[in-house]
Amino acid sequence: MLPNDQALIDEILREKKKNNTLILAHTYQPPEVLAVADLTGDSFALAKAAESLEAPRALLCGVRFMAETLKILSPEKEVVLSHPDAGCPMAEQINPKEVEAYRKAHPDHGICAYVNTTAELKALADVCVTSSSAVSIVRKLPYQDILFLPDKNLGSFVADAVPEKNIHLMNGYCPVHNEITAQDILSIKAAHPGAKVAIHPECPREAVALADMIGSTKDIISYVNTRDDDIILATERGVYDNLILEFPDRKLYQLCPQKMTCADMKKTNLQQVYDALTGKGGEVITLDESLRLRALGSIASMLRYGN
Repeated sequence: MLPNDQALIDEILREKKKNNTLILAHTYQPPEVLAVADLTGDSFALAKAAESLEAPRALLCGVRFMAETLKILSPEKEVVLSHPDAGCPMAEQINPKEVEAYRKAHPDHGICAYVNTTAELKALADVCVTSSSAVSIVRKLPYQDILFLPDKNLGSFVADAVPEKNIHLMNGYCPVHNEITAQDILSIKAAHPGAKVAIHPECPREAVALADMIGSTKDIISYVNTRDDDIILATERGVYDNLILEFPDRKLYQLCPQKMTCADMKKTNLQQVYDALTGKGGEVITLDESLRLRALGSIASMLRYGN
């Protein structure tokens, strides 16, 4: 934390109380942003938790699809995205017209959208999934053929876990996680013999195959919390940056720190949080009500199948 950060943190804490604003920060955000948040965690967990809280205003420190998901679930709240230019390339890779064309050509196929998608794609899907619920939900769907979008790597992971279904993929991916190679994993394992590898399923299949644990951001954090092993973290470096502060004496290793840094997640800093709180920055998220309701349908299906 920079020397002048504490004064700004104090101002943010006063301002959010004065404006009755809930601050939500994704785990990949910088530690100083997480320090001022009321809730931290995975994207959908944040949106779901905020739904039950009474604050009329919510500031989302993350990327655009997360703020949209929050607005889908909490239309009565004013939802502010901390940085207007913080997007998710994976969420925006698939053109909704491609999905509409697929639906027309394959009316008997189900469409499953990773929660890391735009509201437009959620509105075209039969169900949404998170990285932790994807396998169990796909297994329960009443379709033999399922289009999984946008992430081909998470989709491949699901296809391997649910071989009784025919999983069809599009060429979407997280530009950060997709960079990891099997050689990256082998090299860091050689440098740290005996260390366990915890990897996110957004990474390519050949890298995932070399891991000791595969799971969502939340699952990876839980893995670190419940074990004493040396652990290599094969996911966005925000997880490492925050865990090493919590466990300074643990032998935790970040895989390829430069590769595994999401530029969009790092766009928000404390000044931008303050500016968004005071109306000098950020962006208020608005959604057409028809679009919101259609997107809500796929999220409702996720909650139903996922119990």
